Amino acid sequence: MGRFLVCHSGGVSSAQCALTLAEKYDPSDIILLNHNIIGTRETKDTKRFKQEVADYLGLPITYANHPNWDEKTPVQVCVDAGAWKVGSGQILCTNRLKTAPFMDWLEQNDPNKELICVYGFDKNELTRVTRRSQIMGNLGWKTEFPMLLDERQIIRISEVGIKAPNVYETFKHANCTGCLKAGWQHWYIVYCTRPDVWNEAKWGENEIGYSIHSDSKGIPVYLEDKEELFEKMRLAGVKPTEHIKHQTFWAQARKAVKKYEYEIEQMQLEDEGVCLECMA
Repeated sequence: MGRFLVCHSGGVSSAQCALTLAEKYDPSDIILLNHNIIGTRETKDTKRFKQEVADYLGLPITYANHPNWDEKTPVQVCVDAGAWKVGSGQILCTNRLKTAPFMDWLEQNDPNKELICVYGFDKNELTRVTRRSQIMGNLGWKTEFPMLLDERQIIRISEVGIKAPNVYETFKHANCTGCLKAGWQHWYIVYCTRPDVWNEAKWGENEIGYSIHSDSKGIPVYLEDKEELFEKMRLAGVKPTEHIKHQTFWAQARKAVKKYEYEIEQMQLEDEGVCLECMA
């Protein structure tokens, strides 16, 4: 069948991909590739989870890291580059911290393109499945998506006694806290729970001279512009969580803070609630 390169992101889906493959094939044919992120943005418990999955499989974690991963936050990486996005529109921190090290590793370690690249996208992410398979296919690599298998074939972390990262108690993913790809629901949580991350992102907007977010017309919307609203929401008891559908979340916010009803409606139009999982 060949060898598999699992993009071992620290999320539950990618872990279950590795577990599922190990059930079908020889685990020695699996490589767990990870990109380490500074501990103030990727939690200690997420790092624990990644290692527990690797230990269960009896495999090492192979790292393809940004050279200053343990010193630079995603915001600092973007400030150093003077932009939030690269020319193609990809968020620059994803490109520098993950995509570029990933492609460099592949070019150096699999020049003949023999590895099968494995991603944790599921049946709700078919557009991403198509896009990723096309991108990697055009570069010469095959892809596989075990989470698209029949549910009965997927090995769940609960079946092997591994606890999900505690970040899932609030978020629906194990991405960086303060994900630069995230919508306003995510950033409301950051405002309420991580003022250090919020303030660093405001600093980044000032340094770069442009906002992280834009409205539906492409007009910049700065974090500072949302502080008054978010504080009113916090005081009104709007729960900072992603475990509420974004439509319900913003409906609750409108009810709680009626003065800002129009602004909240606009935010809902621009927000899918959770951020996309950083690719590769």
